[in-house]
Amino acid sequence: MKIDTLSQLDEVVSGESEFIPLMSQEEEDKMMNEAFPEVMPLLPVRNVVLFPGVIIPISAGRDKSIKLLQEAQKSDKIIAVVAQKKEDADDPKIEELHCIGTVGRILKLLKMPDGSSMVIIQGVRRFYLNQIVEEEPFLKAKITLLTDKKRIPSGQKESFSALLESLRDTAIKTIHENPSIPSEASFALKNIEGTTLLINFIASNLDLNVTDKQTLLEIDNLYERASQTLKFLNMELQKIILKNSIQNKTNSDLNKQQREYFLHQQIKTIQEELGGVSHEAEEEDMRQMASKKKWSKAVNEHFERELVRLIRMNSQAPDYGIQRNYLELMLELPWDEFSKDDFDILHAEKILNKDHFGLEDVKERILEYLAVLKLKGNMKSPIICLYGPPGVGKTSLGKSVARALKRKYVRISLGGLHDESEIRGHRKTYIGAMPGRIIQSVKKAGTSNPVMVLDEIDKIGNSYQGDPSSALLEVLDPEQNNAFHDNFLEMEYDLSKVLFIATANNLSTIQPALLDRMEVIDISGYTVEEKIEIGAKFLIPKQLQEHGLSKKDLSLSRKDLEFVIQSYTRESGVRNLERKIAKIVRNTALQIARGIDYDKKISKAKIEEILGAPMPPDESEINKVAGVVTGLAWTQVGGDILFIESLLSKGEGKLTMTGNLGTVMKESATIALEYLKANYQKFHINPEKLEKSNVHIHVPEGATPKDGPSAGIAMLTSLVSSLTGKKVKSRWAMTGEITLRGKVLPVGGIKEKILAAKRAGITDVILCEENRKDIEKIKPEYIKGLQIHYATQMDEVVELAL
Repeated sequence: MKIDTLSQLDEVVSGESEFIPLMSQEEEDKMMNEAFPEVMPLLPVRNVVLFPGVIIPISAGRDKSIKLLQEAQKSDKIIAVVAQKKEDADDPKIEELHCIGTVGRILKLLKMPDGSSMVIIQGVRRFYLNQIVEEEPFLKAKITLLTDKKRIPSGQKESFSALLESLRDTAIKTIHENPSIPSEASFALKNIEGTTLLINFIASNLDLNVTDKQTLLEIDNLYERASQTLKFLNMELQKIILKNSIQNKTNSDLNKQQREYFLHQQIKTIQEELGGVSHEAEEEDMRQMASKKKWSKAVNEHFERELVRLIRMNSQAPDYGIQRNYLELMLELPWDEFSKDDFDILHAEKILNKDHFGLEDVKERILEYLAVLKLKGNMKSPIICLYGPPGVGKTSLGKSVARALKRKYVRISLGGLHDESEIRGHRKTYIGAMPGRIIQSVKKAGTSNPVMVLDEIDKIGNSYQGDPSSALLEVLDPEQNNAFHDNFLEMEYDLSKVLFIATANNLSTIQPALLDRMEVIDISGYTVEEKIEIGAKFLIPKQLQEHGLSKKDLSLSRKDLEFVIQSYTRESGVRNLERKIAKIVRNTALQIARGIDYDKKISKAKIEEILGAPMPPDESEINKVAGVVTGLAWTQVGGDILFIESLLSKGEGKLTMTGNLGTVMKESATIALEYLKANYQKFHINPEKLEKSNVHIHVPEGATPKDGPSAGIAMLTSLVSSLTGKKVKSRWAMTGEITLRGKVLPVGGIKEKILAAKRAGITDVILCEENRKDIEKIKPEYIKGLQIHYATQMDEVVELAL
């Protein structure tokens, strides 16, 4: 309850001798049956409901209301009061008013300092609003007076008396439990004799909204009105008791907090005396920094809330440091701050060509992006995945792209990452929580549009701590990363302008959904000619600079560089080549430091002296025996050649396979043998040989694991060669999968395999017809000197090779 009527009246009529009497039952009955005119002035009121018999103050501010009160004060002081349905209606119509109101008698009218009027009014009788008959200068309405139904059935009289006593007792108890209600209210309740006044007085002072009070006023039956009033009163009493209980429990905690507050104030004073910086000064600095940020209204409001939370925190609490770090992160992040892109296409192309030789597909894609950005002015950054063997320049290409676009460059190494929190960050509830690497990298870059290299994306692990590759799905999706959610930041951050460049050596280990979000660009290995160009134009000048030498101190001809490449490196990239060049340069630096005269031109003999004996050439053999075939393989470091050997011995047609072969490769050998048993006539094979000979297939370099279907046609050709005694043509190699029907199927890694064949001195290569499209993508200079043959059936392969 909020029984403030008595205190308000006391303030309003203070200094007056007029007394507001409490009515007896006879006076109440007389008032409830008082007659009034059919047409009366109508006063619409907000936020208040007038009950019969109850005296309340009403504030009137509208011109019509003030005129009405002044006119009524001069005449009979009788007006009709009705509650509005909508508070914001300044000139309410009849449909915006409740249909039931109360006729009231003005007891006192006061003018307030702000120009409004305060009227003390007592409710007399309820009425029904029929229609509004006048609107100017104030509302007048035609009403019908209503009478409360006081007749109580004989069987409910005792129940009604008990209901009234319960209502009075509960109201008095509520007054005692609520310290905000004046104690005089309980005396007033005890002295109310009239039944209707008691019910109306309690209903009027309940802590209810206008709708609920209006519902009580509209109930004709006093018994039902009393029951509903008691129901609301009991609910209010329970809330007050619960509130008091909570306050009593928290008093001890508040006293402890107050003690800590005073102690911290003393510590603060001591720190200021010693010349320390107060927390208030730091908080003010944060607010000043926030005013200079370019963030949105929502981010600003969130920052203000978190700053207020920090101010209210105890500086010695564990969460204080986390909250402070959180706010500092928000201030350090480059919200809507972007570096200006350089739209000079020719300049960008020059930088890309200067830093990297070849890689035309990647360069073309970057230049296309820059061109669209120049024309449109705004574009979602592409998600590029550079796929290829180690040492071909995937990671360093990201730095060149950043230079070409004049953007900031950041790199995240994902190799071995197994915790999802490294991507999304930790929640602030944990001690030592921090944002994920994505947000940290953006903060480090200082702009919201850096070039971000996600290195070794194929080597992400997973554990019980989550799957980081799944967390990257949001980061690398152009439709989602404009609202990236970091657990620590707890705010959406726009990553759509970040140019992501991922690098990978093996696509098979990347989650399919993640791979689908990236634009894969295949970067194959380099040819010997390309390695010579890279070594002469990039690696040698780089190593001379890193070792403090100049071009005058050392000279390595292209012919000698080719000797180093072919005799000391066997790779798709140039990483090992760079190490060999560095070793040659270091040897020269040592000669200069010792003051020894040396030959500045590095000869072949000098190279062998520095690097040691050259590796044996990885070349195809000249077949002197039947059953030996050169196959082509793909490895993570590029292409390679391998030899398939088969041998017959007396036995019962058993098949033995050695050479550390995988399951798929063993299946290929089994398919090849079974196909020959079923089609021996096509290849002119003696069936007795197949039945009375054991077949042994071996792939040399047994310490190296081998697997995959691409050696299928090589195995079948080797078996046909052994069974027919015909030798395979020298300098021929092949790769392709076979089926039980003798069909040749396409395989992958064609470019790497072709480069390996060329390095090994192969002259002819047999491929599946469907691999023709892969050959057409390779530059003509890469396959110069190679004759490519295509086949769809195994008999075509055997006819070509034998």
